[in-house]
Amino acid sequence: MGVRRASYSIFFACIAATPAFALAADQAPKVARVAYVDPYSPSSTPVATSAFWARLQELGWVRGQNLIVETRWAEGRTDRLPALMAEVVAQKVDVIVTRGTPATLAAKNATSTIPVVFASMGDPVGTGVAASLAQPGRNLTGLSSESSELGGKWLELLQELIPRLSTVAVVANPESAYVQNIRNHLESAAKMRGLKLWFAEVRELNALPTAFRRARHQAQAALVLADPLMFTYPEKVTKLAAANRLPAVYTFRAFADSGGLMTYGADTTTLFQRAADYVDKILRGAKPADLPIEQPTQFKLIVNLKAAKALGLTFPESILLRADEVIR
Repeated sequence: MGVRRASYSIFFACIAATPAFALAADQAPKVARVAYVDPYSPSSTPVATSAFWARLQELGWVRGQNLIVETRWAEGRTDRLPALMAEVVAQKVDVIVTRGTPATLAAKNATSTIPVVFASMGDPVGTGVAASLAQPGRNLTGLSSESSELGGKWLELLQELIPRLSTVAVVANPESAYVQNIRNHLESAAKMRGLKLWFAEVRELNALPTAFRRARHQAQAALVLADPLMFTYPEKVTKLAAANRLPAVYTFRAFADSGGLMTYGADTTTLFQRAADYVDKILRGAKPADLPIEQPTQFKLIVNLKAAKALGLTFPESILLRADEVIR
């Protein structure tokens, strides 16, 4: 089963602002207050977040005119999320936008009335955020970044790159709700592909060096599952994989940009643009419970030739021909 190629264009330029009085729905507020709460850092996905605000401006919501923005960053510390969420709830915002499962769960616990749009998270049903994808049934809706196919795809890519692969080290935080939900999918996919998984547990930043060192002795390749800890320090993670000469596949492009070997996952830019559409609908009167949760249909495979060369590896044509982007 091949990697699906994205066939869309991303627009970053901000178009001329639409005046507040030109907004289509009569119930749209003259000035909207939108909060954005992120468990990572501002540098983690600057393209995706920029695309979110650009899309909102295309829809007529302009900072300094009819849009007030409250932004909070947890810098990889999920324990800060409840306090950050309490801050934006106290600001009486119209919509809260979250990124990732931890921030969305924090929003769920903080308010049952303020609409919440998650721009990217794992399994919203499995984590209890929504009753179903078609009918969320609460004050939360948005875009899921998870697909049941992902576990098999990651392992497939590693097997194509390393033909005699037998064991894959899964470097992950076992306390992450995302990791807990995807683990069963991974184990099933590994069994189908005749692979063994060895879990390298990372609960804090200081545990990363030991995790990669042990993974080098237990496996021939690694899968790094991104949670706020990993995503806040992608360069540190990819450097440790390289130092231990461990070929690794990652879940988001930030790791490829930081020197990682290859990444495969939902295109976060598209997810953030769609999240802006959801925010616009809610500001115009739609209810989150009536907006179905969307699952990703566009995925990107990014390969890093420089990283492969440093590991003494050569990407096979089967991977290069499916790659959406090649970093040289």
